[in-house]
Amino acid sequence: MPSKPAPMKKAANKEPAKKEEKAPEAAPEAAPEPAPEPAPAEAAPAEAVPAPAEAEAAPAEAAPAEGEAPAAPPAEEPKPPTPPPANAAAPAAEEGAPAADSEVPADAEAAEAPAPEEPKPPTPPPQEPTSVPLDLFIEDKNDTSVTIIWSQPEVVGPSGLDGYTIEVCNDGTEDWKAVNEDLQKSSRYVIKNQTTGDRLRIRVVAVNVGGRSLPVTLPEAVQVKEVADRPKVRLPRFLRQRYVAHTGAKINLTIPFTGKPKPVVTWLKDGQPLDTKRVNIRSSDRDSIVFIRTAERQDSGVYEMCVKVDDFEDKASLILQIVELPGPPTSVKVVDSWGFNAALEWTPPKDNGNTEITGYTIQKADKKTGDWFTVLEHYHRLNATISDLIMGNTYKFRGFSENKCGTSEDATIAKGEASILKTGIDYKPPEYQERDFSEAPKFTTNLNDRATTVGYSTKLLCSVRGSPKPKVIWMKNQMIIGDDPKYRQICVQGICSLEIRKPGNFDGGVYSCKAKNDHGEATVSCKLEVKQPAAPAGAEKK
Repeated sequence: MPSKPAPMKKAANKEPAKKEEKAPEAAPEAAPEPAPEPAPAEAAPAEAVPAPAEAEAAPAEAAPAEGEAPAAPPAEEPKPPTPPPANAAAPAAEEGAPAADSEVPADAEAAEAPAPEEPKPPTPPPQEPTSVPLDLFIEDKNDTSVTIIWSQPEVVGPSGLDGYTIEVCNDGTEDWKAVNEDLQKSSRYVIKNQTTGDRLRIRVVAVNVGGRSLPVTLPEAVQVKEVADRPKVRLPRFLRQRYVAHTGAKINLTIPFTGKPKPVVTWLKDGQPLDTKRVNIRSSDRDSIVFIRTAERQDSGVYEMCVKVDDFEDKASLILQIVELPGPPTSVKVVDSWGFNAALEWTPPKDNGNTEITGYTIQKADKKTGDWFTVLEHYHRLNATISDLIMGNTYKFRGFSENKCGTSEDATIAKGEASILKTGIDYKPPEYQERDFSEAPKFTTNLNDRATTVGYSTKLLCSVRGSPKPKVIWMKNQMIIGDDPKYRQICVQGICSLEIRKPGNFDGGVYSCKAKNDHGEATVSCKLEVKQPAAPAGAEKK
């Protein structure tokens, strides 16, 4: 039995704070217990004792479970006190007082216990710097600066990468100094304002929240000096052959080159200095530009470019040819003509347009019409035979020259003409008997009877043929109408018409059309009826 209370004390020492909030809950658990019968006022303090005792019993029972102490026999539940007699109330009260006093130290002990600490979040892992940057090397350098580049560290970590610090020191010392005030974000940096000839050691450090990484250092010291590079002219492929341009064109040629320090560029034309009034030269660190605003034939020649660095130099040449249309052939002449053919010869032009002649164009013209037609085109030889000429005609010839620019603007007309004679042919045209087309007049369309209304013009139509052309006469009731203005007579291409303008009551009758020539005559007739207009419906009622 003495071993069992020990874990209960330990639990009471360890868990008073945790159960301090649960202690008031023990009082409601005692609520269902049967309340004792009312007693005299003196017994009231004794009744209040069991409540704290029950509250202490609850943590005592729970303590072995939380402290994982060996199981103890469950405490007996307090039985409801039997109502004491009136005489025993005072002693019970006296006994209750010492019990209450004995419990006070336990409550005070629980109140003095420290408040429980809230659970803290797990501590984050310690911040660590990145791994060392990689692949540091020199990209470029000159007399006052050095350009370096490097790669990002292989391991950056959860803290990320804030930037880089670039440090330098003179060769043979360890006095490292940062050359960038702010962290460098990119992996390239130009170390400026250095003294020519100094030997520098250079290193790069990656920086983040965890601190500085291990530095990456160039294996050897770097001397601040321009790297001498042999000059080289990079002549474009299309300029390695003859460059041809037309007269009046704009010339703009760019020739790149390499070399360090900046090469000195010079130009010559046919071994002589350039005429700066005609040709403009613009040179930069990497290329040189030849510019001619309006090309002329005098700009043709061999242009030589020379780039020089110290005692080294490189040269390149380009041939510029400015071409234009050629002149016409010097002379063209007709050598011979026979049958339906003519033989021609000509000589090359005096001006070939600064390029070779690629061919000739020969044209012919009939002396009757004077129209020129091309018979040979892109012809390379200096003589030709022109065939398929027409007998009885006389022809003239002319020639044009051709080169890369096109055909000459002018032509040379041949001296002499080629006449194709009619020899050995006696042409007798066949005799034809002329056909007699004369005939007497004949009406192909007769007149038709017509009916019209007073005041409405009408027209009579018919058609007639005959050779020679017959004379047409219109008659009314066998009386020739003549030039009566009331009638209008028209006869075109054998179609005869008679228009009666606004006929009256007396214009009705028989109209006839007579056609007459040397071979006879013919007549057609029709009847014209002129009716009164119909009276309105209102007039009949009246």
